[in-house]
Amino acid sequence: MTAKQRPGNILFVTLDQCVASAIHGPLAAHVPTPNIDRLAATGTLFENHFTVTVPCGPARASLLTGLYAMNHRAIRNGTPLARHHATVATEARRSGYEPLLFGYTDIAPDPAGMDPEDPDLHVYEGVAPGFREVVEMQMEAGREWPAHLRSRGYDVHLRADGWPSYYVPAGNGGPRDPAIFAAEDSDTAYLTDRTLVAMDLRRDFGPWFAHLAYIRPHPPLVAPTPWNRLVDPAGLPLPDRSEPDHPFLSAWHSRPSNRSLFHGHDGDNRAMSDATTREAIAVYLGLLAEVDHHLGRVLDWLDRTGQADSTLVVLTADHGEMLGAKHMWGKESVFDPALHVPLILRVPGQAGGTRVTALTESVDVTPTILDWIGRTPPPAMDGHSLLPLTRGETPADWRDAVLAEADFGHPVTPTRFMDHMGLTVNRAGAAILREARWKYVHFGGGVPPMLFDLAADPDETTNLATDPAHADQLSRLRARLIDRMTERRDRRLTHLAQGA
Repeated sequence: MTAKQRPGNILFVTLDQCVASAIHGPLAAHVPTPNIDRLAATGTLFENHFTVTVPCGPARASLLTGLYAMNHRAIRNGTPLARHHATVATEARRSGYEPLLFGYTDIAPDPAGMDPEDPDLHVYEGVAPGFREVVEMQMEAGREWPAHLRSRGYDVHLRADGWPSYYVPAGNGGPRDPAIFAAEDSDTAYLTDRTLVAMDLRRDFGPWFAHLAYIRPHPPLVAPTPWNRLVDPAGLPLPDRSEPDHPFLSAWHSRPSNRSLFHGHDGDNRAMSDATTREAIAVYLGLLAEVDHHLGRVLDWLDRTGQADSTLVVLTADHGEMLGAKHMWGKESVFDPALHVPLILRVPGQAGGTRVTALTESVDVTPTILDWIGRTPPPAMDGHSLLPLTRGETPADWRDAVLAEADFGHPVTPTRFMDHMGLTVNRAGAAILREARWKYVHFGGGVPPMLFDLAADPDETTNLATDPAHADQLSRLRARLIDRMTERRDRRLTHLAQGA
């Protein structure tokens, strides 16, 4: 396919750890996101979009391969992605695109054929196959942005407490204290600056594919002025911290966790005060507002250069954030705030301002992009193109339940879930089937399940799995989960019948 034959540009934007409720839910009223709103007004917003796995590495592996975690098996940060899996980038190359990466994909490489001393095997924040890394933006092993800070005169070093100096705020008043760097030098500003410079020339050479991956609003919760105090904590609602009766909650809180939430956090999430909870949420929302501001610069560039009408824009997140619900922070969870993520598609030539309520999954994003550029997704991919939904067409066989998975084990260091619940590494996991009303969570290792009636209990506070009155519902959902996982087991070659 020549450049003239390619349908147009692709701008694929991911936010990290962005909960859907901050875009089109209860928190949206508390944070200004005029540019995300502008994108939704000219595109299609998917109200019930869910990641199929957590945390970052597995979520991005599913997002970029269109595969459930049970099929790609890159189930933890640092678990390699086998090289035989197609990605949106490897497939787009088959249509003449050069997928450019501005940011990171958190994909650990397949070690087959690599020397054990290869430095790529010593970090988990690798580049997904098919992408060309233009701007490196790794959070833990990153060098480019810290080097920029140092060149601007900031003190960049690793402190004795293990924290990089640039993630420690200036002051001791809590997460709302400003970062040591100015807003024009933040990670979000730097990534946007570099992206706009790199892309401005490339627009002269035919249709392009840019994957712009912002780190924020991922913790540590530290923001530069004015974003650190943009949102007033006093006006924020507190999360519902009711905990259903289940061993998973006991295991989750059995050790201090999320110490990297902000500098000074001791990891005792149940002891976090209302005031600190609101302050942390306020900074999180401020970081989201900062991303929105810089995303607006990218959208303005598309408008100014006459490319907006020929560019498919995809905005989503790898996974969500608990934001204190059930006293949890982060994404290592089975509850909706960790799984419900935003998705907006702006398709050239289509009217915008529409909303889709059908249940959609992160594995649908790659097939959607491939469909738009005229490629048939490989048969192994578990997702489906969303383009019909953007046109107001719901396929007759569209799913009425989403599947999600989470692995809570570790092959080297036993996790709090393994220790507390007496699980081996291969049994410390969960599979989730979520319908519009009912949600079933199945745990490995004989750990009892959870069942929620989302119509009556949207905050997932009451586990109905032990209620005899719901035994039939539990059995039905368990069977549906088994059916879904059986139907979708690795299909890379199952469509072939050699010798037949």
